[in-house]
Amino acid sequence: MAIEFNGQEIETNANGYLENHEDWSEALAHVLAAQDGITLGEEQMSIINFLRDQYFNNNQTQPNTRTIVKAMAEEWGRSVDQKEVYDLFNGDPSKIAGRIAGLPESRRKGGY
Repeated sequence: MAIEFNGQEIETNANGYLENHEDWSEALAHVLAAQDGITLGEEQMSIINFLRDQYFNNNQTQPNTRTIVKAMAEEWGRSVDQKEVYDLFNGDPSKIAGRIAGLPESRRKGGY
């Protein structure tokens, strides 16, 4: 499966995850998000950038939602709950935001 972006075909797997993480750009993230009806704002980009940082600078870590909530509470300087981050991505931010962030598909099945 592929998507057309800036005159190029960007390869994705059947679930929409990039085959090559080097194809990712912030502009492509907006296109990937729009496919899910999501408009990326500052808070969504904070989560995407956090996930990319954890993956590329922390031994390919893919944080779960609980970890995302805790990190965003620190970054945003206020209380953040799980529902708020779910609402930002119309579903599980660890999976949806991870896909938009150009990360590999997580095989995690829940838990901590």
